[in-house]
Amino acid sequence: MTEPNDQQRELIGSTEGIYLVDAGAGTGKTFAITRRYATIVEQPDVEPDDVLLVTFTNNAATEMKERIVGRSDYGMRELADAPIQTFHSLCHDILQEHGHAAPTYLGIDDTITNSTRIVEDELVESALFQEFIDRFSDDHPEYDDLFRAISDPSGLLDLVEQLAAKGVFPTENGWYRDGGQHLDGDFEAFEQLFDEVNKPRNGGSKQSRLRSKLSRYGKNKCYLPDAPDKAEIRGSGKQVPPSLATRIFNEDRTELKQFVHDVYYEYLAFALRRNYLNFGFLQLFAFVLLCENHELRDKVAFEYVMVDEFQDSSEIQFKLALLLAETDNFCAVGDWKQSIYGFQYADVDNIIEFGDRIDQFATQLNEDAERVSFETDDVNTIEFVENYRSTQEILDFSEYGLLVPAASSDEVDVEETRDRITQLQSNTDHENTTIEAVQSEQEHELIVEKAQEIVGNDTYQVEDEDGNLRPAEYRDIAVLTRTRDFGRELLQTAEEYGLPMAYEGGIELFRTDQAKLLLAWLRILEDDLDRGWAAVLEEAEYTIDEVDRILEQERYPQNMVEFREKLAAMETLGGVARRVFEQYGYDGATADVVLDTIQSVRNETTMTRGDLIRFIERGIEAGSTHEVSASAGANSVTVQTIHSAKGLEYPIVILANMNSGRFPPSGGSSDTISFEEPVGLRQQKEYAEDAHGMPHVYDNWRSDVIQKCLPRDYDEERRLLYVAITRAESHVVFTAGEDPNTFLEELPVDAKSAVPDPDEVTIDATEQAQFRVDIPAPEGPKGHTPHTLMRDDVFEDVEEGMGSEFGTRVHDFAEAYALGADATPANEDERHVQQLIDDLEGELLVEEEVYLPLTVDGDEVTISGIVDLVHITPSRVEIVDYKTDRSRRAESEYRKQLSVYFHVATSQYPDQEVTASIFYTDDGTQRKIDPLPREELQNLIREIDSTH
Repeated sequence: MTEPNDQQRELIGSTEGIYLVDAGAGTGKTFAITRRYATIVEQPDVEPDDVLLVTFTNNAATEMKERIVGRSDYGMRELADAPIQTFHSLCHDILQEHGHAAPTYLGIDDTITNSTRIVEDELVESALFQEFIDRFSDDHPEYDDLFRAISDPSGLLDLVEQLAAKGVFPTENGWYRDGGQHLDGDFEAFEQLFDEVNKPRNGGSKQSRLRSKLSRYGKNKCYLPDAPDKAEIRGSGKQVPPSLATRIFNEDRTELKQFVHDVYYEYLAFALRRNYLNFGFLQLFAFVLLCENHELRDKVAFEYVMVDEFQDSSEIQFKLALLLAETDNFCAVGDWKQSIYGFQYADVDNIIEFGDRIDQFATQLNEDAERVSFETDDVNTIEFVENYRSTQEILDFSEYGLLVPAASSDEVDVEETRDRITQLQSNTDHENTTIEAVQSEQEHELIVEKAQEIVGNDTYQVEDEDGNLRPAEYRDIAVLTRTRDFGRELLQTAEEYGLPMAYEGGIELFRTDQAKLLLAWLRILEDDLDRGWAAVLEEAEYTIDEVDRILEQERYPQNMVEFREKLAAMETLGGVARRVFEQYGYDGATADVVLDTIQSVRNETTMTRGDLIRFIERGIEAGSTHEVSASAGANSVTVQTIHSAKGLEYPIVILANMNSGRFPPSGGSSDTISFEEPVGLRQQKEYAEDAHGMPHVYDNWRSDVIQKCLPRDYDEERRLLYVAITRAESHVVFTAGEDPNTFLEELPVDAKSAVPDPDEVTIDATEQAQFRVDIPAPEGPKGHTPHTLMRDDVFEDVEEGMGSEFGTRVHDFAEAYALGADATPANEDERHVQQLIDDLEGELLVEEEVYLPLTVDGDEVTISGIVDLVHITPSRVEIVDYKTDRSRRAESEYRKQLSVYFHVATSQYPDQEVTASIFYTDDGTQRKIDPLPREELQNLIREIDSTH
């Protein structure tokens, strides 16, 4: 795309006024947004600081800046600090500069400082919240009965974050700006839902859906004795008694609301005391600050506000955007059909009901003072209709995904939905498209076979960079699934057949083999022998009978006993984890993330090793996720969840696991305490004593009936289906098992049965483990770190060492001090580091990632590592690596490590002198090294590869 089409040109030239842009999949919205930005800043008296452009990821913000540079007179340096950023980073900037006292507006006697850190890792925050809730429950015995009813207190963190996204904030003695009214719900809105589901069907001859659903009232439930029986609930006619709506809605929730208030408010205070905020709290405090400080709001407001991916915004983000808009030059860009992040509290009504909501929110914000100073009733709409990604056949087919039911009980308002759809027109050069569906009880093998069939097959040709058709390769295929577990199982099957495959996106971290293996050894160290040894022995491929016999006799394999003793002698959990992963040859991305996560959790909390074991166990139960990218090579099939694939595109999409109970997933929320509109805050279970004084956790009959009245949000599942289909450029293949879902049954494609028989692909394998565990070597460029070039034997039997835990503490201090944190040296080594850093006058880069590409005997090799410190002056670049080693015996090996960093720096800074040195922290000695030539590094890699 080089020139804008008519609709894009309209947006680019429309710089004044309120605009809602319907930008469907592949319609070039980034192209249009960045050109509009360039047009705005080209105007006289308009600077980048006058224009706020909000994106939803940091990568998107970077891409926006790069594109703007190509269309405006501004360079990357000038746009570096321009407000082209996410809501979270924008709120962070506002709080860093102006928000010191923001917590006081909520009655919290604490401050936000420049050193307040942002906790981005959900698993780390989960551990912090667990620590908080343990203390809270001890400090509040008045809530003991509520805690007895809560099976998993971690769900309260989700509730807090949900309320924060809604704009419901606690104050010391109540709720900010009457936000607590949301907790009570809206009876009129609920009554409308109740009446709709309670209408007799078939002209009055058939009972209502609600009465039918309530035929299972009380099944597998245990209610308090005063709960009504089923006959009373259902009534005697075709519908349940209308008075039931009032009866189930009205419930004394005084204690429940006070409990949620106290948890919420005290967790805010806890986070501030521990000097951290999460993303939701960043927005919370920024919103309160902008609401209360009128002078500041006027100072930081923008003449122009643009929000990208508006369908992914929450209610609080919409209101933040209004508070930051100085004029009515407000532009929201998005696509309601791609709103799929409801679990992150995105509110699709922000874009579907944009005109009504901008009026409603402006009115709310202006209730007690003028905060939105412009009129909001004149909204201009622009619809992008030209698609530059997919063929017309795929675009037409994708619309069906928005019109078909997701389950047998689902009803779609087809006409209303069709009226809302902006039909897209393809602008592709070729209309070669295959849309097909196949099913087999061996679905994983079916997908492997299908990928093998696609590669090199003329039926599935794809477009190359020059616009010509070519045979498909593995890298052209993406397998998308609704749930993560299917992707993980598929990877195992692909590995069995040697099919190159890579998983991209969030995985259930603690359900990985790496995490389970580490958990097993931690259990052994904590004397939880049966569970620990059983997992380790099974991993080593002992049979069940052999495992039982070993456990009964407690005669464990000698090499494993010796390994346990080595682990027991280590002082740090990080050291234990690293040694376990080294032993089993786990050196990929997943092992790195597991290691980083447990180290972060241990550093941020007061967890003991036993606490950490329980934390990992809870993570396994909850399916806690983390972003991991595990590449299998440049030419490999990609596996992703549909959520993580949003915004991406692939020539060929296999939409897998189209199975009943999997897409949409069966079941709902299991949280004991929940918030849902329009019914407000509800408690699913309650603790009480029976007539005999025996304690018991009962089901709440009102909440059970209310759930039967509320429609399930199948619309978001349909939008997920739409997003999955529109990731494809040319071909879509649906796969299912024995029980296809309703989507596949209703879509205009016939599923053919198949008996898969995939071929086995031979790939090289590397023996990487010692306890009978083989890890196949991936295809693609080989990866090394500087440490793989270094001999291990020089570190053995070193009596002068201080241990890995001491080294980690010194490095942590060095990083914090170099970044300007208020860090005080705790020992002589750290004082030497402090002196070194104080003496440096240039720019400092800390913990800098480096990558050195090499070619060894025709093979591409990458050596990647992290430099402790880079000191940059106009004429010189100095690389410094800290060592707490007292013996100096490993200096020849350190030279290899520093040589890698040296060659990266010389490539990056060709006009400056580059030096590399070791800084021995014990006495402050700095030793420059003579770097090895690239040829010697290549020889080292040859030697390593020849021994593996």
